[in-house]
Amino acid sequence: MRRNLLLIIEYDGTAYHGSQVQKNALGICQVIQDALQKVLGVREDIVACSRTDSGVHARMFCVNFYTDRDILCVKMKYAMNFHLPWDIRVSDCREVPHGFHARYQARGKRYVYQIWNADYESPFLKNRALFYRYPIREELLNRACQDFVGTHDFTSLCSAGSDIEDKVRTITQCSVSREGNMVLFTVTGDGFLQNMVRIMVGTLLRISEGKLAPHAIPQVLAKRDRAAAGITAPACGLYLDYVFYDWDFR
Repeated sequence: MRRNLLLIIEYDGTAYHGSQVQKNALGICQVIQDALQKVLGVREDIVACSRTDSGVHARMFCVNFYTDRDILCVKMKYAMNFHLPWDIRVSDCREVPHGFHARYQARGKRYVYQIWNADYESPFLKNRALFYRYPIREELLNRACQDFVGTHDFTSLCSAGSDIEDKVRTITQCSVSREGNMVLFTVTGDGFLQNMVRIMVGTLLRISEGKLAPHAIPQVLAKRDRAAAGITAPACGLYLDYVFYDWDFR
């Protein structure tokens, strides 16, 4: 009987051109398919929960696929990790109901953006956090980012080259916090546009620098103009942190 298996994956995206399969660049999903082919002997189609950009990381990235093989899930996990490169790892494998779709049944996603806020670069965080030497008032930014919460047209916070017409999304939670020298921007929503989280971060940094007023975010959103927002923060600090389904994977 054909089975539907779900892989939960962690990866360092530094060496990859995003998660999707591409003709002229190496993406995460291609590497996963290559490993699956070595384990199963056939090249199965996979369904990914989301797309991530070049250089973006994931602590929870979900893909599902169908197979006729009766391999145990625990053996699938170990076999995949044997064939995957060091920067991509399967943290869990489980059988899911027929019809489960890793993308369409995702109820939301949580992203975390890491900013190393110190007067020196950490040798342990290269390509894993944005180095930002100027002072950050995390309490100010935590208050400011609450204006992202709610259902809004996020045209101003979407890549200008995006071809997506409906840019309305709902943000359910947003915060800026500090753990020592690390400043963390955490945001949860029902979906995200191209570069949306990175532009959110860039906009907050403009507020931190005094180039935008602390309560400017509603005006930025209202303009529906990419030029009204901040820069697109580098991909290195962004992590797909959690994907929400009707059950909890933790």
